[in-house]
Amino acid sequence: MTRESSLSTAERDRRRLLLAFNLSLGFIGLLLLVFVLQPRLPVSALAVSPRDAGSLPGLLTAPLLHGSVAHLAANATALLILGTLAGSVYPRATLRALPLMWLGSGLGAWLLGEEGTRHLGASGVTHGLMFMVTTLGLLRRDRGSIAAGMIALLFYGGSVLTVLPHGDGISWQSHLGGALAGVLSGWLFRRLDPVPPRKRYSWEDEEPESGHAADRDSLEPPSPEDVPVLWQRTEDWARGKVLRFPERPRPPPPE
Repeated sequence: MTRESSLSTAERDRRRLLLAFNLSLGFIGLLLLVFVLQPRLPVSALAVSPRDAGSLPGLLTAPLLHGSVAHLAANATALLILGTLAGSVYPRATLRALPLMWLGSGLGAWLLGEEGTRHLGASGVTHGLMFMVTTLGLLRRDRGSIAAGMIALLFYGGSVLTVLPHGDGISWQSHLGGALAGVLSGWLFRRLDPVPPRKRYSWEDEEPESGHAADRDSLEPPSPEDVPVLWQRTEDWARGKVLRFPERPRPPPPE
C-alpha cells in the first residue's frame, strides 16, 4: 500500500467517524427537543402499553420520550458513544439495523411488560447497538470489528445484565427486545460492510537478505525472525513435569 492510498483511507475513516458523530448528536438534539415539548404532549398515548392494541403506534414514538433529565442524559451519552462507534465501523449495517432495534425495543415491552404500565425511552435502542457491535465483532473477527466490540463491552458491558428482570422500574422488557434485535441485525447484516484490507508490512514482501530494514517505518513491528527469544525450553523439559523448589529453612521455635 502506498503512502497516498494510506492517507486517502485515513481521510475516509475520519470523515465516516465525523458523520456518525454528527448524526448521533443530531438525534440527541431531537430527543432534547421532544423532552422540552413533553409537557404539551399526550405522553400516555405515545408510550407503549403492554398488550393494548391502541398503544401500537407507541412502538414508533416511545423511544423519543423520557421520564426525567437523568433518564435522557443516560440514554444520550450511550447513543453518542455507541451510535458513533457503530455508524463509523458499520455504516451500512447500522442504517438497516436501526429500524429493527427501534421496533424490537417496543415489541419487547408490548409483549412482555406488565399490564397497566407505560414504557418509554431510547434505552432499548442503545442495547441494540451494543449487542449488534459485539455480535459483529464475534462474527467478522477482523481487527476493526474486534476493537469495536471490545470498546462497546468496555463502556456498556454491564447492559448485558439489564436485559434480565429488574424490580426497580427499569424496562428490562424493552432492553431485551432491543438486544435481540441487535443480535439479529448483526447476523443478518454481517456482510454488508466490506472488511478493511489487512495492512501488509515490508518484511512480508521482502526477502530476508534484501537489506531494506533501515527503510522500514519506525512504528512497524519487526519481522518474527528478528524478534529475540527470551526463554527456551530445556532438552529435558516434559509436559506435566513438576519443578521442585528447595525447601526454605524454617526459623527456630521461640523459647
